[in-house]
Amino acid sequence: MDSQTRFEPGARRFGAVNWLGLATLCRRETQRFLAVWTQTLLAPLVTAGLFLVIFTIAIGPTRGEVMGVPFTRFIAPGILMMTVIQNAFANTSSSIVISKVQGNIVDTLMPPLAPFELVIGYLAGGIARGLVVACAILLGLWATTGLVPAHPLFVLGFVFLGGAFLSSVGIVAGLFANKFDQMAAITNFIVTPLAFLSGTFYSVEALPRGLYEITHFNPVFYLIDGARYGVLGVSDANPLLGAGVAIFATLVVSLMAWGLFRTGWRLKA
Repeated sequence: MDSQTRFEPGARRFGAVNWLGLATLCRRETQRFLAVWTQTLLAPLVTAGLFLVIFTIAIGPTRGEVMGVPFTRFIAPGILMMTVIQNAFANTSSSIVISKVQGNIVDTLMPPLAPFELVIGYLAGGIARGLVVACAILLGLWATTGLVPAHPLFVLGFVFLGGAFLSSVGIVAGLFANKFDQMAAITNFIVTPLAFLSGTFYSVEALPRGLYEITHFNPVFYLIDGARYGVLGVSDANPLLGAGVAIFATLVVSLMAWGLFRTGWRLKA
């Protein structure tokens, strides 16, 4: 079998969509994080809880209200979305990088899966992990603070979009990185700053004018702001605009991932 056939997913087709192969990939990516739930689910919940407790103790008593909401409640949706996007990104990026480092990425590329099926399969795992983490955090917030989402459908929608966007970013990052230190650099210098500097712990109205304008070009800001609207009913931007920006950004990055799978970039031996 020549190299072009080896790294061109979907060379053998089973109809317009290989539903069996797609379902198998989705199940594999989901079971992958469920098998190590203490690392992929429990650890993020503990981290989110620590963020909430520390900020509440250190800043809460003196911070007062933000946008008419007590500070502890204000930061809760930001921590929720930050945890979702970090886990969605980690799920897809780590899956691809580990497969490349271990040399078994060919096991994913050899089956008759088209590039768009590979993208959907990886996205499914990242979105599922984000949704599970979000549900667990919301349950914890309800149990400890009595916080109930003001607009549950908006919460669900933005959590889904957040998981989809960062999962697609994770696919691109995983295809780019050939080593774990490259993946760590992307996480530390791109993903983490995007999460922390997007209104997670503050209202963007408090930013200087220049930073305020720059923040509105960051899709993660709209994800966090949309989640805040869904949970608390307050937001810095129009949540419908935020949903539109998130959908557009997800489509752009997903198309980029599709193109990279289609060309076999950094996958060819």
